[in-house]
Amino acid sequence: MKIKKLDTRGNIIIGTTAILITALLLISIFVITSINYIQDSNINSESNDNFKYIIDDYSANIEILGRTSIAEATQKIYNGLKISDSENQIMKNLNKNLEEKNKEFSEKYDIKISSETISVQPSSSPWKVLFKVKINGQKENEKFSQIIERNASIEGLRDPLPIAKLTILSGVMAYDDKIHYKTALSAYMLLHNLDSPESYIEATAPLTIKKCPYDPYIHHGDPNVLEDCLNKGYFHESADGSCYLCRLEGKGKCPHYGMEVFIQTHTPIDNETLSCSDHVVFADHYNGAKINPKDWDSLILDDSHRKKYGLVEEDEQ
Repeated sequence: MKIKKLDTRGNIIIGTTAILITALLLISIFVITSINYIQDSNINSESNDNFKYIIDDYSANIEILGRTSIAEATQKIYNGLKISDSENQIMKNLNKNLEEKNKEFSEKYDIKISSETISVQPSSSPWKVLFKVKINGQKENEKFSQIIERNASIEGLRDPLPIAKLTILSGVMAYDDKIHYKTALSAYMLLHNLDSPESYIEATAPLTIKKCPYDPYIHHGDPNVLEDCLNKGYFHESADGSCYLCRLEGKGKCPHYGMEVFIQTHTPIDNETLSCSDHVVFADHYNGAKINPKDWDSLILDDSHRKKYGLVEEDEQ
């Protein structure tokens, strides 16, 4: 029996069929590969987002832990201990707090984090302290390594300067949100041969750091502003005052941009004596006089501070 040969038309049909089958196979492979790729991409994307969330969450804790570390240093002062290097003390506190946070994140997120405080510094604002922390994080194939900077607020913390300067052995006390100097300040003035130390017996000052909202400060000369400022116990920005880190070391002034607060006398004595800004009392030592000689609670200020706070009479300007 003689085999028939395919004609040209048959060859075309077979060839076309083979091409279609091959194309369908290639399309199927492409579709399957694309689906797998998309699924892998989604998994990777979710993994990246999750890792980023963990790192962001950790970084947000630096500000809180930094403030806690400052408060721990302040507590050390109020416990009667000295701090000669506040930056180093706070770094130690923060590293300890970060180590505890690292363990917490390891248990919560199954992530390995190591961190180290690089520096603790005064910031451009006297109300904040700048922290720099090196963070290394790893979760499966994801890695992170960066130096994070955060500012921690010192508002609401206790002022360490009076205790650090005079020590708790001097008799200075803190209660009712005030520093009560009792006889400690007058003894300090007597020791340094300063004028009229008796004027500062039973003097008081604010305990908690609160930023004065009356800015510019010349508005303290407006009706009722100074009275409200003294009642609320506000602190003020001052190029001559000391920053919080230096206040921890008992320094009345420092090279950083700092703050000042009024030490208020409660005496009928109207002798010329130290101007009542705390950097003057604890460091600069120059005199002022009562704004109102008849007022037992009147502030004692020098001319420059009177001008700064708008407390100069019109005929004096």
